[in-house]
Amino acid sequence: MSAVEERLAELGHRLPEVVPPVAAYVPALRSGRYVYTSGQVPLVDGKLPATGKVGAEVSPERAKELAAVCALNALAAVKSVAGSLDRVARVVKVTGFVASAPDFTGQPQVINGASELLGAAFGERGQHARSAVGVAALPLDAPVEVEVQVELADEAES
Repeated sequence: MSAVEERLAELGHRLPEVVPPVAAYVPALRSGRYVYTSGQVPLVDGKLPATGKVGAEVSPERAKELAAVCALNALAAVKSVAGSLDRVARVVKVTGFVASAPDFTGQPQVINGASELLGAAFGERGQHARSAVGVAALPLDAPVEVEVQVELADEAES
């Protein structure tokens, strides 16, 4: 188990299996030193624990928890192509999408769930640029979706 996975375990999280794609894409792709994940919805054991719009059917607090699940799914995808999360030199960018009720404007607070989990897992290496976007709907009626981009250390550095 990697040091990052041990930190996650200390925080009460376990790295899940890679979520299988629901369409024509791969969960993560490596290009040089960078790994780009596809958007990850908060599937847990193949099921969404909540569906609907944030600010309507899903509370902002619950959506923040689900954003952390999305980040865990993204980390599983990163590990699948990097071999180990200890190879992550830096989390570069997080993009979060929040299926939002028309009057909901708390997207940044929802995506904090992903950002805070990445910060706790990687420390300073987890600080990243970010976008938090409100959308009308997401795949499978998920309330939140997160994609992550990381830079890997050279093999000799990890």
